[in-house]
Amino acid sequence: MPDLAAPIAEWYRANARDLPWRHPYFGAWGVLVSEFMLQQTPVARVIPHLESWLEEWPTPTALAGASPADAVRRWANLGYPRRALWLHRAAGEIRDRHAGIVPRDIDDLLALTGIGDYTARAVAVFAYGERHPVVDTNTRRVLARAVEGRSQPGPPAKRDLSAMAALLPHSVAESVVVNAGTMELGAVVCVSRAPRCGACPIADACAWRTAGYPDTGDERRRQARYEGSDRQARGAVLRQLRDAPGHTVPIVDVARPWPDPLQRDRAIDSLIADGLAETFEGMLRLPV
Repeated sequence: MPDLAAPIAEWYRANARDLPWRHPYFGAWGVLVSEFMLQQTPVARVIPHLESWLEEWPTPTALAGASPADAVRRWANLGYPRRALWLHRAAGEIRDRHAGIVPRDIDDLLALTGIGDYTARAVAVFAYGERHPVVDTNTRRVLARAVEGRSQPGPPAKRDLSAMAALLPHSVAESVVVNAGTMELGAVVCVSRAPRCGACPIADACAWRTAGYPDTGDERRRQARYEGSDRQARGAVLRQLRDAPGHTVPIVDVARPWPDPLQRDRAIDSLIADGLAETFEGMLRLPV
């Protein structure tokens, strides 16, 4: 395989976006919070919420001392609000198991609520400078095209970590840069549709480009349409609870104008099952 690491690292140093979590002062807690927020959420939406979150809860211990309702309220419209509860629980675990310090060991990170392979490695690498492969959707797309000659990556798999590990240089410091650079390349140049191959630092070594850009299919799971979905109904209920005095609403008044009463009830039931809402005396409220 041609050396892709060196040109990616050189390109990244010259072209990396100025994002808050890339600054050395940001710290492991800031990196962890940013990774929770960035899951399936665009960078532009995350940054203002991230800044507000860290102003209110600058440490895991500070968040652990807040209520789950406060975490869900502050999550606002980021989507997938279970992440707010998971982050709140993880903060308590960091306080209780690690003296309030975000751990650097991958196994310790994986033992925290809501943290999987990607987030654990992202914290270890980008917060602590460890040498591990970090693979997100953007990384997988770069590897699929440049190394495998495919137009789109397949479903996530453990082999993705092996493929990224093979790309990393031996230098620990350089491996951090290459991890970040490969993600950045997939985010701004090797994008899913209309990739900017003329701006790509590894275009000459790209197997997909060499093969003439064949359409090898797209096996990725498609997300269901949001408009009219149960997800939209859940969002409407949560928004009403966040905005209500005391974050509490009579159940009979929850999302009353929603056009599908059965869907509304499903949304309420699923929020209760996920721990995002609770009932008492005919009322629905955010968790306390």
